[in-house]
Amino acid sequence: MNKLIWLFGSFFIVLSSYAQELNATVTVNYSQVGNTHQAYFKSLEKSLKDFINNTSWGTKKFSPQERIECMFFLTVTTYGNNTVSGTLQVKSSRPVYNSSYSTQVLMFNDKDVTFNYVEFESLYYNPTSYESNLTSLLGFYANLIIGLDAETFSVGGGNSYLQTANSIASLAQQGNYRGWKPGDGSNTRSTFITDLSSGVSTPYKEALYKYHRVGLDKMSDNINEGRDGILLALEALDVLNSSRPNSFLGRVFFDSKTEELIGIYGGVTDRNKRRVIELLNKLSPLNGLKWNSL
Repeated sequence: MNKLIWLFGSFFIVLSSYAQELNATVTVNYSQVGNTHQAYFKSLEKSLKDFINNTSWGTKKFSPQERIECMFFLTVTTYGNNTVSGTLQVKSSRPVYNSSYSTQVLMFNDKDVTFNYVEFESLYYNPTSYESNLTSLLGFYANLIIGLDAETFSVGGGNSYLQTANSIASLAQQGNYRGWKPGDGSNTRSTFITDLSSGVSTPYKEALYKYHRVGLDKMSDNINEGRDGILLALEALDVLNSSRPNSFLGRVFFDSKTEELIGIYGGVTDRNKRRVIELLNKLSPLNGLKWNSL
């Protein structure tokens, strides 16, 4: 009996060690196209959730508690003949050390999403070949989420996932769907992964690491040291800004962090606050009214 318990326990441990990387919430909002095809969109929602959460996206093993919390919110604007078009908002977060607080790492709104989906069809992931635009989209964002999450723990730690996302983007160009090619616009997934794959991404990755690991993760022990880490992150973004003013990566950073920064610096006294506000106004001038309220 004890042997059976031991075998069962060992089996459970093996299963746990192979847990997938993501814990995603998926919502498909189809209100703009009416309720006629409710069953279809419920099937789509379930297929997306199962695919994202049950696929192993890389070789690193995640324990269940390490799975990355993320959200995919698809807003359908047109539908017909199994073709869906709309926008896809992708968010991810990670816990802050020694606290119950989670910080948003990524918030990106993909405004040009189109794909084909047949009700109840099975979705397959192959990072080395083009299967469909739907699986390319999901594989791209899954690898992007995991890669950026890893960058918050070590600079360059997410390179393998970001390289896979770049490969998926390159392969997806053969499908002739918008958003994958450089000429498709300046705020696209193509721009995002191109910048992340170039030398311009180094200060952005340094900013991610310093903001989270040297900044937020230190706050439970010493809040002033934590704010010092956030200042270092902003100075890394200033390096990026000096070579690429108003860069896409800089805008993505502040899309995720603006409200959090207001919460950290609003109504507090900090030895570097004047410098922080100066940098915030320089790096994200569109949020000037918010920064000046600090």
